[in-house]
Amino acid sequence: MRGLRIFLIIAVILGGLFVAADRIAVGFAEDEAADKIRISEGLAEKPDVSINGFPFLTQLAGGELDDVSIGIDDYEAPAENGRKIRIAELNATMHGVAFSDGYSSATADSAEGSALIAYDELLKAAKVEAVDIAPGVTGKVVGLSQGGGGKIKVSIQPTVFGKKLPPIGVTSTVTVENGNTVYVHADAMPKLAGVSVADRKMREVTDFKQKIDGLPAGIDLKSVQAGDEGVEIAVTGSQLKLVG
Repeated sequence: MRGLRIFLIIAVILGGLFVAADRIAVGFAEDEAADKIRISEGLAEKPDVSINGFPFLTQLAGGELDDVSIGIDDYEAPAENGRKIRIAELNATMHGVAFSDGYSSATADSAEGSALIAYDELLKAAKVEAVDIAPGVTGKVVGLSQGGGGKIKVSIQPTVFGKKLPPIGVTSTVTVENGNTVYVHADAMPKLAGVSVADRKMREVTDFKQKIDGLPAGIDLKSVQAGDEGVEIAVTGSQLKLVG
């Protein structure tokens, strides 16, 4: 009986040492992975990296990790015409992360996550300069906000014969096109000073697109909706090259 107790004590001690070693190893690996992602993506600071699943060491020995979560703040993604668009938050969980070339490169089988673009950042893609929409009438976008039900409210500033009228709120649907473009599309055309404006001309102001290329590891946009702080985007991807 005493021998069994001694065996159990030794087993508990060894188990504790293994857990401690495993946690030290995973902490080191997370830091190294964050540094490699920072370099490969040209980030100003290291992203948050969490290697999920236990034990880490046995996953590492098998050459594949179950899940790796990555969080990046203030990521500047390439947009159109050489511009960049700032993504306030980008979070993704990579599944089936396999290593190759002596752990110098890694590829994820699949991924899903979320991104947040603030309204003031998305506003840069809208018509913030006045556009002629009818004889003596111009309009421009002066603000974006949540419109309820996952829609965006686009605030239009009309000017009629030189006189600025109060901004008009246009409820708009926001969607994803081609896996890389956020499209804001007015549900219905408003009237200006009680006068209907040609749909085509008005949409030159109300509707706009923001293309977003070059997300880390080739992640694509999946869906989008308007939230309190900006547009909330679901992202996805498969066979994603993380580093190397």
